[in-house]
Amino acid sequence: MAYGRYFEEFTVGQVLKHWPGRTISEADCTWFALLTMNQHPVHSDAHYAEKYTQHKQRLVLGPLVFSIGIGMTVADISGKAIANLEIERITHDRPTFIGDTLYAETDILDTKESAQGDRGVVAVETRVTNQRGEVVMTFRRKALVPKKNHPTLGEGRLPV
Repeated sequence: MAYGRYFEEFTVGQVLKHWPGRTISEADCTWFALLTMNQHPVHSDAHYAEKYTQHKQRLVLGPLVFSIGIGMTVADISGKAIANLEIERITHDRPTFIGDTLYAETDILDTKESAQGDRGVVAVETRVTNQRGEVVMTFRRKALVPKKNHPTLGEGRLPV
């Protein structure tokens, strides 16, 4: 399939498995903490995490898990999107640790054609799992996706 999907290519109840997965390195965690100015030691201080936390190891920042999870969905969900409309909710279901590999799959919850007739809103729920198949994060979002008859994003045209 080409990068992204048109509105007509989504079906309520459809489950899309995103590939490939992404293994979280120490550098990923450290750089993301630095970029976002998150100074909590549970993300950057191995000694602190081992001595003072229940998991006895550093935790990957939740926003990094979300960023990777949503990034994995772009080719299948929003690659052709006119706009990302909302993130409805994000739940942290389990911790993610350095060295974990993340995977994602998305359920198509709803599709609603717009009044313009050349686009529609697609509502989805994505589950991010680790290499053990444990759900570590769940989020819902909506994207405005063109139909194949969209005047500027239709078949064979790329968005600017």
